[in-house]
Amino acid sequence: MREQLEKLKNETLTSIKSAGNVELLQDIRVRMLGRKGELTALMKGLGALSADERPIVGQLVNNVRDEIESALEAALAAAREQVKAERLKSERIDVTLPGRHAASGSKHPVSLIIEEVCEIFAGLGFAVAEGPEIEHDWYNFEALNFPPEHPARDMQDTFFVENNLLLRTHTSPVQIRTMLKQKPPLRIIAPGTVYRCDSDATHSPMFHQIEGLMVDSGITFGDLKGILTVFTNQLFGQKTGVRLRPSFFPFTEPSAEVDIACVICGGKGCRVCKNSGWLEILGAGMVDPEVYRHVNYDAENISGFAFGMGIERIAMLKYGINDMRLLFENDVRFLRQF
Repeated sequence: MREQLEKLKNETLTSIKSAGNVELLQDIRVRMLGRKGELTALMKGLGALSADERPIVGQLVNNVRDEIESALEAALAAAREQVKAERLKSERIDVTLPGRHAASGSKHPVSLIIEEVCEIFAGLGFAVAEGPEIEHDWYNFEALNFPPEHPARDMQDTFFVENNLLLRTHTSPVQIRTMLKQKPPLRIIAPGTVYRCDSDATHSPMFHQIEGLMVDSGITFGDLKGILTVFTNQLFGQKTGVRLRPSFFPFTEPSAEVDIACVICGGKGCRVCKNSGWLEILGAGMVDPEVYRHVNYDAENISGFAFGMGIERIAMLKYGINDMRLLFENDVRFLRQF
């Protein structure tokens, strides 16, 4: 028994020294000291010894057990320190390295223009109004003086959904909905998405508009020109020239196209403005009395004006963008410029 214990001790200590990691050392612990381990089996065999041999061999077994446990604890501590050192080495952070800045996003040019236009008109007393993008034909056309057979409907290139429902072709229906809910005086602008069957370098089937409406007693065409002059000067610069040209819209009479001096050549004439020195930016006019009839306004005692602009066109002019499709392609190289 004594020789067997000595041999077992020497073999175990040799195994402990050659074990290279925590897992192997834990295996040795279980194999030698576990409930079914070799040293535990020897302890159970003490009962077969004589009364004189039993305490001597038992003491020897305990000494061997203590020596193996001490060797295991020392080896495990060294192995754990080695694992910790390797982790610290592999996970080390060099705090002297420069920081990595997270890429930040920016607002889309269309969003920038919408916010700027809304801010300008808010300073002029206009409130923001909204409405549904899927609209009824009555709000989108008929209440705005587009009878069913009116040729101006052909200008809209409409996406019809079903029956009398359609994707709104302008945000003017918001003006109708607002007038039905609110009596004069009122000043609103209606920003939003609109849809038309059109797509090329300067047109998109989905684009954004901001339309405005001011209704009160004694509103004149001079008020319209004054408001729009203040707006264009704040958006494009105080020295920007403004002119109004006669035009036609079914829901305004008289109607006008509003031009500004070309932002590229300063009004001198270039390829962008076709050498005219002017660029069209919006349409406007005095609200047709027929529109007031649809919303139960008294056209004899009130008057007002309406205007509308395409945001993409404003963005193209303000930022010098030559193709509207760039605004919808989500090219990060393009968007980072803003």
